[in-house]
Amino acid sequence: MSDQAQTAVAIRPWADGDQPLLERLLGDPAMTQHLGGPETLDQLHARHARYCRLGESGQGQMSVILVGPQQVVAGSVGYWEKDWRGQLVWETGWSVLPEFQGQGVATQATAALVAQARAGKHQFLHAFPALDNGPSNAICRKVGFTLQEEVEFEYPLGHFMRCNDWCLDLCPAHRI
Repeated sequence: MSDQAQTAVAIRPWADGDQPLLERLLGDPAMTQHLGGPETLDQLHARHARYCRLGESGQGQMSVILVGPQQVVAGSVGYWEKDWRGQLVWETGWSVLPEFQGQGVATQATAALVAQARAGKHQFLHAFPALDNGPSNAICRKVGFTLQEEVEFEYPLGHFMRCNDWCLDLCPAHRI
């Protein structure tokens, strides 16, 4: 395990200068094999603009994952509003650059994101990793999500895939 993986992982809000990270994460065929393939530059520019505005909207937060004392950029993690089965919930997703994968970075970043989301307005946080995405499904288990069911999920628009619906109750004490 590298020195960076042994150091704390932090997250910070997405910013104007983060477009190159997005291009590495969602513009690369290898990085998007579980997501329907890479996005075009136009799609990436539009997504970057949405990410920059999301935190101010009150409808979620995209963040950059930082590793180690040097705050090395390692990926992204975020949550956003989704209408799921007639209820507004948070949906979450993450992506970690290849050189940081398999080191617990995404798990730590997702745990930090859960702490942020607990202060939000929705009780449930859902994740929808592809059935064959073993690492992302493992992250859901490690962070405390409960597997709900297998579902058909559209991402990106026009591309349907089979996913697991994982759910985390952000306010278990408020359950009726």
